[in-house]
Amino acid sequence: MSDTLLLPAVAEALAVHGVAHEVLGCLPELADTAQFCAHYGFSLEQAANTILVASKKVEPARHAVCVVLGTTRLDVNRSVRALLDVKRASFADAETTTALTGMLVGGVTVPGISGLPVYVDRAVMDVPRVVMGGGNRSSKIVLDPAELLKLPGVEVVDGLATPREQAGVPGD
Repeated sequence: MSDTLLLPAVAEALAVHGVAHEVLGCLPELADTAQFCAHYGFSLEQAANTILVASKKVEPARHAVCVVLGTTRLDVNRSVRALLDVKRASFADAETTTALTGMLVGGVTVPGISGLPVYVDRAVMDVPRVVMGGGNRSSKIVLDPAELLKLPGVEVVDGLATPREQAGVPGD
């Protein structure tokens, strides 16, 4: 499929940085990870979720983009707090996510994001191929996660996420 399905900023970043990828179209109502994987035949182990995190009670707020596998849970309370050097952090709301990334929740992706630190969980790098947002809810990109290292500001972090079984939050 064509890069024209992607958010233009995402397509431009992929081209400028020479990131090898494939583009998949998807129905917007199936853009969320579990529904996408079930419908399009990907496993949660192949899904790389991109999440914006915000500091709490720090002005100006600090933000970071984090990438974790669909089988894991972002460790906001330890890893992300330490990376942002703040006492409290949480997932950014949809409005903040769109304002800072220009992307809709369910389509947020690393290419096309600028001015924010990007932390990728080491486990993402161990998967031969991942699927992630295309910057909108109607496209996804599939790539070797090593391709993410071609993008500016990307840092691989050990222990950024924990396995869902150990997260202690059922149904999350």
